[in-house]
Amino acid sequence: MDLNEIMAWTRTERLGLADFLDGLDQHEWSADSLCPGWTVHDVLAHVTVVDTFRATIAGVIRARGNWNRMTERRARDWAARYRPTELIAQLRENAGSARLAPGAGPLDPLVDIMIHGQDIARPLGRWRAMPSEPAVVALEHVLRSRFYGARTRLRGVRLVATDTDWSAGDGSEEIRGSLSDLLLVATGRAAGLAGVTGAGAERIADAL
Repeated sequence: MDLNEIMAWTRTERLGLADFLDGLDQHEWSADSLCPGWTVHDVLAHVTVVDTFRATIAGVIRARGNWNRMTERRARDWAARYRPTELIAQLRENAGSARLAPGAGPLDPLVDIMIHGQDIARPLGRWRAMPSEPAVVALEHVLRSRFYGARTRLRGVRLVATDTDWSAGDGSEEIRGSLSDLLLVATGRAAGLAGVTGAGAERIADAL
């Protein structure tokens, strides 16, 4: 996969999310996102916080080795420090950044911004489109990676996209849905189940 193309997609997604966030009403910033316990403001803070090696190590130590707790604390600290308008400006300013969080690969920032855009939009009843080619690449990365848990979560399941010509997996059970819904399911978001059908959907619902 061409690194420049991945970076271009990531930059486009970041700028698109910034434009989307410009249209939110004041009360929507305190609404719950798809991330349990996180507000929309918290999620925006998460995608703008700078994950340096030193800050990450310090955060992990503070969280007593719990990566998820560290991520949550950093997002909330950043949200407390900056207003949404300031965070949107940061998102635009750093849209082309190639910086990676410790342990991340080039595709992880793309997955991160695409998924968190849905984490924000869906609970608000707003639609955020997901472009097909970047979404396919992001979804295939999620399916390969150990980090997202999809290999265990979707074992024995064949995924079939209904909005483009794509499928993956050779399991006996099948789930069909849009790329955005499949990506949500693959990353452990139960909200994606509302848009999928097939024999595998019930089993995955139990797992989530």
